[in-house]
Amino acid sequence: MHVVVNAAMSADGKLSTRRREQIAISGTEDFDRVDQLRADSDAVMVGVGTVLADDPSLTVDDPDRQAARTNAGKPANPARVVADSRIRTPPDATVLDDQAATYLLVSEAAPTDFIEEMEAAGAYVIATGQDRVDLTTALAKLEGEGVDRLMVEGGGELIAGLFEEGLVDELSVFVGPTIIGGRDAPTLVDGEGFVEEFPELSLQGVERLGDGVLLRWTL
Repeated sequence: MHVVVNAAMSADGKLSTRRREQIAISGTEDFDRVDQLRADSDAVMVGVGTVLADDPSLTVDDPDRQAARTNAGKPANPARVVADSRIRTPPDATVLDDQAATYLLVSEAAPTDFIEEMEAAGAYVIATGQDRVDLTTALAKLEGEGVDRLMVEGGGELIAGLFEEGLVDELSVFVGPTIIGGRDAPTLVDGEGFVEEFPELSLQGVERLGDGVLLRWTL
């Protein structure tokens, strides 16, 4: 599986405010780039915190891109994946609608009634790990379901977990012309942080988009 992490952050490295409220960091050019990334992916993944804060659809916006997918024998939208170790996904979340298949990653400690509720809402539930999702095993199971290219859109805790497990192949970040600040505001990579064996990146491209800049690395 090829894993691409994509995010937009402020000039000071924040994904949103300390209130975890979504704000506009990028603009039209970057939105179009992200839509193409989604169209090129087999699945789009977020953490449950993103679902609770933004209630995203994670679908492709451009009808022409959807048509290109269907002409290639694929669903109009990539599958959606939600990592939810703490079983917080609401049954009325937009990612559970009928616009695309949705995989919910939970730990083996998830209650049976929660799993049944999610399956009734249309999700395919994958349980791995004792107390939190075992991302390595979960992604291997997704690969067995035909997910060869996975796009990850956040948030910081999920991205941190993927880096910790050495699962990231590419990182693309739009850095916008905004200062958010706040010691409690989420960053691109949250979690416990690294004190040694830091992930090493190789810069592949720098591109100006409006008043921001797109940075692309491989690992």
